[in-house]
Amino acid sequence: MKQQISALMDGELFDDEADTLLDSMKRNLDSHEDWLAYHLIGDVLRQPDHIHADISSAMRERLQAEPTVMAPRIRSTQQKARWFALSAAASVLAVGVVAWMSVQIAPESVPQLAAQQQSNVRPASMSVERAAMQRSMDEYLMAHQEFSPSSDVQGAAPYVRAVSSSGRQ
Repeated sequence: MKQQISALMDGELFDDEADTLLDSMKRNLDSHEDWLAYHLIGDVLRQPDHIHADISSAMRERLQAEPTVMAPRIRSTQQKARWFALSAAASVLAVGVVAWMSVQIAPESVPQLAAQQQSNVRPASMSVERAAMQRSMDEYLMAHQEFSPSSDVQGAAPYVRAVSSSGRQ
């Protein structure tokens, strides 16, 4: 196809061959680019004066005449609103994650923690009663040690507890 287009441009095709080629070029869109390329080659060959034209000085003058834009781009209100919405969503998400993590770490609520702290502050007489109750609890546990889940473990662990517990009295 390219050889026929070149021959047509050079005037070497007969009329019936040229008509057939032009009809096939109308159906084939890729041949249109070849047609334009061969026309450009023909124009350059016919007018060699324009080939070596120095366009650098004309181009430099046109570039110097253009204004230099150094101002920053103005952000639209839509973009500002988007940044504000995204930062607010990130802040809310961060607070939610911190709250969720604190609930997972310490499942007790704040009022329960406050009540526990207040219950730890007792008069001296209550701490003596608590110590007596702890001793009686230790005695109970020692008496029923065979029913504790730790007795399933074979070895010296039950005896160590008995020896260390008996030293507190």
